[in-house]
Amino acid sequence: MTTPLHDRTIAIQKSIETRQLQPLSWFDSRTYIQHNPLLGDGFASLLSFLDSLPPGTSRVHAYRAFTDGDISVAHLEYHLAPMGHLAGFEVHRWEDDRIVEHWDNLQPIPADAPEGTAGGMFDGATEVVDQHLSAQNKSLVEDFVRSVLIGGRVDALDQYLDGSDYRDHHPGRGDRPEAVVADITAGRGSHQHLHRVLGDGNFVLTMSEGLADGAPAAFYDLFRVAEGRIVEHWDVIETLPPRDQWANDNGKF
Repeated sequence: MTTPLHDRTIAIQKSIETRQLQPLSWFDSRTYIQHNPLLGDGFASLLSFLDSLPPGTSRVHAYRAFTDGDISVAHLEYHLAPMGHLAGFEVHRWEDDRIVEHWDNLQPIPADAPEGTAGGMFDGATEVVDQHLSAQNKSLVEDFVRSVLIGGRVDALDQYLDGSDYRDHHPGRGDRPEAVVADITAGRGSHQHLHRVLGDGNFVLTMSEGLADGAPAAFYDLFRVAEGRIVEHWDVIETLPPRDQWANDNGKF
């Protein structure tokens, strides 16, 4: 039985911890495109990064994962010796059973977050259901991001969010939809351009760029949809390094 693509993505990230080499065979070393701006393009730079991690110091835990066509997504918690405690999303594009392209987004977890829960950043539902509603749920979330997060139409929030059952895992934000409005109106996070919408069943991930506290940033937002409304949200926001510090020319998105 063929291993689902998202399970392979998890196995690849777990190999950071286990040092197992077999998952690395899923990369196409001839055509691999890297979108992490701090890593050089191609497979050799990835191997160099893995070799730089001190053995026995890294831990990786996957919470959610799904596949949309030829793209796999995983939502993970990292403990990496040189980088610290991180929340992240890993996104791989596959061709002919090999990874040919990679995107990610990483965010430090607050040092005072309770051990094991990361301050609630990973709590919540994990099971993919309602796969027959994938297209409908992706359309709903795309409309929400374009209308509310980019367009600023906070008056339309009730069209998308279930106010009675909504949970938000953004650090420091309450569960009430009003907290989303407060962040938008205060300018703490400004989505400006939506690049990609990926989903399977009740889970939809959007990849956007904009400004976080005035600095260029990448926004990865994961939404859970139930009965036509967004009921849960996780995110990872990464401030982008200056262009002259990029190690490749592929762009973040």
